[in-house]
Amino acid sequence: MTYARKTQICLQDTPYYHLVGRCVRRAWLCGFDQYSGRDYSHRKQWVLERLRQLTSVCAINVCAYAILSNHYHLVVHVDQAKAKAWTMREVVERWTSLFSAPPMVERWLTGEAGPAERDVAETTIRIWRARLYDVSWFMKCLNEHMARRANAEDNCTGHFWQSRFRSQALLDDPALVTAMVYVDLNPIRAGIAATPQDSEFTSIYERIREVRQRQTAAGAEYEASDEPTIRIPLVPFKATVHVKVVALPYRLEDYLELIDWTGRAIVSGRRGFTDDNVPPLMRRLNVDAEAWALAMRPRGNIFGRAMGKLDHLRLHAKTLGQSWVRGLHQAQRLYPA
Repeated sequence: MTYARKTQICLQDTPYYHLVGRCVRRAWLCGFDQYSGRDYSHRKQWVLERLRQLTSVCAINVCAYAILSNHYHLVVHVDQAKAKAWTMREVVERWTSLFSAPPMVERWLTGEAGPAERDVAETTIRIWRARLYDVSWFMKCLNEHMARRANAEDNCTGHFWQSRFRSQALLDDPALVTAMVYVDLNPIRAGIAATPQDSEFTSIYERIREVRQRQTAAGAEYEASDEPTIRIPLVPFKATVHVKVVALPYRLEDYLELIDWTGRAIVSGRRGFTDDNVPPLMRRLNVDAEAWALAMRPRGNIFGRAMGKLDHLRLHAKTLGQSWVRGLHQAQRLYPA
């Protein structure tokens, strides 16, 4: 069953969302296609370029990402307060960096608009403001751009993406960590990378690279060869910032340790893998280690339109006027009360 987008994006409950875009027929349209013998890997850079542009314009921040050969994952934060703090001129400047402005808004900018035109122009600008922190518009601007560019390169028409996109509300800190780790470890889960530092076109690859560059500045050796030239501004971790900005509610060191532990659990391949040395972040968030290891394996993330603790899932369903959401049993196992 499909659901209206308004039942999946609810900023009242959470500003964090896990988003997935998949190529039509799951074809390898962003990697090497063994059937046609063509290599489309350069399109992954296109995704990074567009993401960097959109995050500089919209009030939507990227927490984690993974770009694979036939799909991509994003974990985003919607900064509604930031968008509402922009002046109307700032909104126009941001919007017109993506789209052209109608003559009425141009006259409003120059002060030539009359009272009636001014009212219409300001109504239009209010609509633009809302769209600049709207997840659906953000994904539309990303997917449509990619589809047009890929079709132009292939000299064809038709669908490039399988559907609009899938979204999953992340209702609390454990859900946010779960989604980020699940996204960052996609190349390892798919068997195309052995370690996180080898997982190109992911946020964990970018974060590890930044750590190594800081170590280089401190005198350690680091060779930065064959690295992607496009870098997306990622939401920082709490302990790395000292000003009032959006930050992830845990330390980078703890997150990297959790990534390493989980990656080893995936590679081990043993069902119900557990370890006495459970990462501190997992203990702090009260996450069950065995359920976590199973959830991180292929097809292990069985949550539906929302992820979070059991009570948060029930409250989310109530907010949306529903009696049930998928994933209650998994939430009870993964995040025991």
